[in-house]
Amino acid sequence: MQIRPAAAGLLLIALGAMAGWPMLALAHAVAEGDKGYIQEITGVHLIPFAYLGAKYMVTGYDHLLFLAGVIFFLYRLKHIATYVTLFAVGHSTTMILGVYFDIAVSAYIIDAIIGFSVVYKALDNLSAFQRWFGVQPNTKAATLVFGLFHGFGLATKVQEYNLSPDGLLPNLLAFNVGVEIGQLLALAAILIAISYWRRGGGFWRHAYTANVVMMTAGFVLIGMQLTGYFVTQG
Repeated sequence: MQIRPAAAGLLLIALGAMAGWPMLALAHAVAEGDKGYIQEITGVHLIPFAYLGAKYMVTGYDHLLFLAGVIFFLYRLKHIATYVTLFAVGHSTTMILGVYFDIAVSAYIIDAIIGFSVVYKALDNLSAFQRWFGVQPNTKAATLVFGLFHGFGLATKVQEYNLSPDGLLPNLLAFNVGVEIGQLLALAAILIAISYWRRGGGFWRHAYTANVVMMTAGFVLIGMQLTGYFVTQG
């Protein structure tokens, strides 16, 4: 079965996560240079934090996988805007509150749940819940709820910076603005790829395969994070 080149960009994210590429894993973590810089500064630094937020999102392959799944079968811009807004509200809320109130959550467990969100969305796209259980989950509510967990995932990464309390809230807001900018840039690229793919006529032939690959990547992410959790506990 041949997959059109237009689909390659979408599937590359899933295949990269599934293979556990070291480069992607490192990109998703806190870069040592960024960490050292943030730990040395105090006060309000809006531009650097906005940059870090955008950088984090465009290299966050687990977040991008979920977003790709969310918009996979959405055609109208107002529907896309609704779901992306729900996701943004969710992750913005828990990211800011999680860091500001120093809520301690295991990064491995949260990232495993994020992996599960990818599995859920791929199964939803495959209509698995309707076939297996005869019910259709509320997709808007699920997007918001999983957005909350994605926000905790962001919070666990930001907490690695050991931010100074001086200027903490403005810096967090700037980081969140950067996240939204990065999300919009990544979303635009995914939408362009999917739109081109749909015009080519092969979209429906390969949509099933794309979502199976996405689901498999989600399971691999879950396995990697749970393994890391149990290894560190031991």
